[in-house]
Amino acid sequence: MERTVERDSGFEGSGRALRDRLTRFVAVGEVGVLLALIVLVAFFYIMEPAFLSERNIRAILRVVSFIGIIAIGQTILLVGGEFDLSVGAVAGLSAVCSAKLMTALALPVPLALLGGVLVGAGVGLINGLVVVKLKIPAFIQTLGMLFIGQGLIQVVTNGYPVYPLPPVITDIGYADFVFGLGWSFVFFVFAALAADFVLRRTVLGRNMYATGGNPEVARLVGIDTAHYKIGAFMTVGALAAIAGMFVMADLASGTTSIGSGWELNVIAGVVVGGVSLFGGAGTMAGGLLGVLLLQVVTSGLVVVGVNANWQQIAVGVIMVLAVGLDILRRRYFIAGSSAQPAAAETTTKAS
Repeated sequence: MERTVERDSGFEGSGRALRDRLTRFVAVGEVGVLLALIVLVAFFYIMEPAFLSERNIRAILRVVSFIGIIAIGQTILLVGGEFDLSVGAVAGLSAVCSAKLMTALALPVPLALLGGVLVGAGVGLINGLVVVKLKIPAFIQTLGMLFIGQGLIQVVTNGYPVYPLPPVITDIGYADFVFGLGWSFVFFVFAALAADFVLRRTVLGRNMYATGGNPEVARLVGIDTAHYKIGAFMTVGALAAIAGMFVMADLASGTTSIGSGWELNVIAGVVVGGVSLFGGAGTMAGGLLGVLLLQVVTSGLVVVGVNANWQQIAVGVIMVLAVGLDILRRRYFIAGSSAQPAAAETTTKAS
């Protein structure tokens, strides 16, 4: 009888270990995104072999390098439990302000570029202070800042592109380092690696996860959650400014359309990549894979000749499904794995 009980408990223990491994595997958001990305690439290639042409791959990576820079900051902010809807307007405002500093005020290019970054970081600081100190929800504050930024772009430019810009700006935009990709892609790669290291390997990153996962507990253990959130808002603002100025260099002018619509693409991408809207969960790799996946979908639908309206519908459906899967994963997998050991302990005590 005792041997039967031991054998049953052994089977139960091995079954629980298998379930825990499966749970941890499913809980990793980037695994599913990577598989989905591979399937989509194969599908679009079968539909139209030109999808994997050198020209189309370069175009996808070029767009990802711009949006991905902002996605780095948005991932950090979402991990900290907040989000920013104003990043597109901040990118455009920073770009036109930098262009104006070069043309109207004839400032040296380095100072003008620094001025653009300071504009983005300043807007991020305002967002952070209002959300953290005044307790206004990030959705309301950053949505309001989106409209304010769009209005300021028109005020700064009077509705006209800002040009001509110094030749060095054109040189930055037309630089070709590898595979037809320039400074924006180089910056994107190094910034992504640095941000991933900070989130995964440093105390700063662990504190950011704690801030987004359970702010009350984080405060009790001595983490200044207010400073972490404000710093994350400033980071995403500065990165949005940098992305906007890279586009400015690519276009050789400060146009009013820079950053238009980026906010939804960025948030949709990082959420699809498994970065939770509820804070405290997600990885840099997952967020950036999500941005790449959405760009693959958009480009693939263009290549196979799908109407542009259906492209927007596809992105919306993917984002809703991603959020739904995030909720499902939290409710049934992550919560389930933490409940199993507790149940096992209760059974042991009862016996």
